[in-house]
Amino acid sequence: MGACAACLPELRLSTLPPPDADALAHSERLGALIRHEIVAGGGAIPFHRFMELCLYSPGLGYYSAGAAKFGEAGDFVTAPELGPLFAACVADAVAPVLQQLGPQAQVLELGGGSGAFAETALKRLLALDAVPDRYAILEPSADLRARQQQRLRERLNPLLFDLVEWLDAPPPQRWNGVLFANEVIDALPTPRFTLREGEVFEEHVVLAPDGGFVREDRPADPLLAAAVRHVERSLDERFADGYRSELLPQLPYWVQAVAGGLDAGAMLFVDYGYPRREYYQPQRSEGTLRAFRRHHVVADVFAAPGLQDITASVDFTALAEAGTQAGFDLAGYCTQASFLIGNGLEQRLQEAESRARGEAALQRLRQQARTLTMPDQMGERFQAMGFARDVEFGAAFLAGDLSWRL
Repeated sequence: MGACAACLPELRLSTLPPPDADALAHSERLGALIRHEIVAGGGAIPFHRFMELCLYSPGLGYYSAGAAKFGEAGDFVTAPELGPLFAACVADAVAPVLQQLGPQAQVLELGGGSGAFAETALKRLLALDAVPDRYAILEPSADLRARQQQRLRERLNPLLFDLVEWLDAPPPQRWNGVLFANEVIDALPTPRFTLREGEVFEEHVVLAPDGGFVREDRPADPLLAAAVRHVERSLDERFADGYRSELLPQLPYWVQAVAGGLDAGAMLFVDYGYPRREYYQPQRSEGTLRAFRRHHVVADVFAAPGLQDITASVDFTALAEAGTQAGFDLAGYCTQASFLIGNGLEQRLQEAESRARGEAALQRLRQQARTLTMPDQMGERFQAMGFARDVEFGAAFLAGDLSWRL
C-alpha cells in the first residue's frame, strides 16, 4: 500500500521528525529478529524475505503492529481514506456483476485498510439493490482487523454489519461474486534482480559492519531467472548490465490462490504502476522500490524496519498475464480517473455536494475528486484492471480502455 509517489516530495529520512523512543525500541526488536534470520540463513536473505519480515512479522511488522497507517495521522493516504467517492464508484461498477449472479453472490475484499471502503461500498450496494449474500474481508493483520470491526460495527446498520466476516485465507469452498483489491499487489514482498555480464542476479540483504542492512547480489534461482528472461522476450531486448528492478514471478500463483474458489464472477484490482514497457524503461534503472513514512517517500528501504511501508509499483502486463492464466478474461484496463468517471463519479459528487453542509465541506468534496482524478495526483498513476468469467463486466471500462498498451 502507499500513496501515489507523484503526490509526495522525496526526502531523506533525516529530514523527517525522528521516531520517538517507543517506536525506535519497536524497530530495534524487529531489526534483531531480521539480523537473527540473516545469520541463521548463512549470512544473507533474499530481499523479498526482508520485505516480508518488515511488513508482516507477527506483532512487529509494519502492517501487524498497532501504529496508525492510513490518513493524516499515518504514513500515507489511500483512495478510500480520502472520502466516499472512490468506494461508491467501485460499487457502481461491480453492482451489475452481483445482480447477474443473483442472491448468493459474494464480495471478497483483500486487505480492508481502515474499513472505509467496505463501509461506503456496502451502503452504496444497498442503495443499488445489489447487496451481496456475504462481504468477506481477507485481512492478515490482527490490528487492522480490529480497527475494521470497530468502524463497521459503529457505522453500518446491524443488518449490513451481519453480512461482514473476516477471513485468514481465501475461501476454501467454491463461490460466485466479486474479488476486489485496492493497493494490495504493491505490498506483496517482491524479489529484486540485476544483471551482471548478461547473467541474472537476485538482490539479497546482508549485515553491514555496524549491524545495519545492506544489499548484496547473488546468482538468481531458476524461477527468477526464467521470469526475467520472459520479460526480456516480451520487451524484445535484453536488460543492460547493472539494470536493477523488481519482478514478481510468484504473481500467477498468488492470483490463483486468492481467486482459486471463484467460479463465476469478476476480479477488480486498483493500484499504482505501469504496463510492462513503461515499467522497465531503460531510465528506470533502479526500479520502483520505495518506502513511505509520515507522508514522505523515503529512498532508504533498509532504514527503520517496521516503522515505514515498503512498496513497489505494479507491472500491469504481468497482472493481465496472471489473471488470464487463472482462467479469467481480461475485462478492461484504464487509469483510475477514467474508471471513476466511467462509473458515476460526476453523479456521486453531485449527490454528495447536495448533502454537504457549508462551503468547507463542498471544497473538501471537490478536492477529493481532484485528488482521485488529476493526472499529477492519483488519476493516472493509479490504474484499474478487471477480469471476468461467465459475467459481463466490460461496461465498467468503457471510458478510456488502455488494454492495447499492455
